[in-house]
Amino acid sequence: MIGTLALGLLVGLVMALTGAGGGVLAVPLLVFTTGLAVQEVSPIGLLAVGLAATLGAALGLRAGQVRYKAAMLMGFVGLLLSPLGFWVAQRVDTKVLGLAFAAVLLWVAFNAFRSSGNSELNVIDAPPDAEKSKCPCIRNPVTGRFIWTWPCARALIFSGATAGFLSGLLGVGGGFVLVPALQRFTNLTVQSITVTSLAVIAIVSSFGVLNSMNAGAFNYEIGITFSAAALTGMLGGRLVSDKLPTPHLKKAFGAMCLVVAGLMLIKNLA
Repeated sequence: MIGTLALGLLVGLVMALTGAGGGVLAVPLLVFTTGLAVQEVSPIGLLAVGLAATLGAALGLRAGQVRYKAAMLMGFVGLLLSPLGFWVAQRVDTKVLGLAFAAVLLWVAFNAFRSSGNSELNVIDAPPDAEKSKCPCIRNPVTGRFIWTWPCARALIFSGATAGFLSGLLGVGGGFVLVPALQRFTNLTVQSITVTSLAVIAIVSSFGVLNSMNAGAFNYEIGITFSAAALTGMLGGRLVSDKLPTPHLKKAFGAMCLVVAGLMLIKNLA
C-alpha cells in the first residue's frame, strides 16, 4: 500500500512538472511493485494519469493556457485509435509488451536529454509570439488562437493518433508523444504545451479505463489508492512547477526513464 501511494505521488508530480511521462512510468513501476502483468496494471495507470491530467488541464483552462480546440481534435482522433491499440495488446505476449515498454522508455529518455540542451524549449516564460517560422501551427498574435491550416490539422491529427494507439496498447497517457509533437509543430509556450497535452491525455485515457471496468478487469483497491496519490502529486507539482529549472527536470526525468527501461529489459529478457 505504501509503495502504491509513493508511486502515485511520483507519477502525479512528473505529470505536473513535465506534462508527459506519467503513464510511461506508472505502468512499469506498478508491474514491479504489484507483480501484475502489463495488461492488468495498464488500466490502473490510465485511471491515475487520466484523473491527474484532468485536474491539471482544468487548472490550465482556468488560466487560459489550454488550446482546447487543438486538444479536442487530438483527443478525438486518439479515441478512435485507442481501441485498435487495446485489441493488439490483448493478443501480444506479456514479455513482448514489456520489451516494447523498455524501447519506449529509452526513446523518451533520449528525447528528454536532447531537449534539455535546447535553450529555446527551456525558457518557461518564452513570449507567446516567439518566431518559429517553420511550425505548421502558428498562433494569431492578436487573438492568441491557432491559424488553422491543413498542415496544422494534419500534424495534430497524426500526434493524436499516435498517442491514442499507444494509450490502448501500453496503457499510457501519451504525453511523451504529445509534448515533443507540440514543441515541434506549434509556437506555444512551455506552460501551454504542458496543459494542452494534459487535456488530450484526459480525453484519450477515458476509453481504456471504461473498457477495462466494463470487462471486470480493473483492480479497484490498487486503482483508487494509486489515483488518489497521483492527484495529490499533481497538486503539489503545480505549486512548484514554475520555480524549478526545466533543463534539470528533463534530465532527472530522462534518468528515471533509463533506470526503469533497464529494469524492464532485465525482467523480460531474464
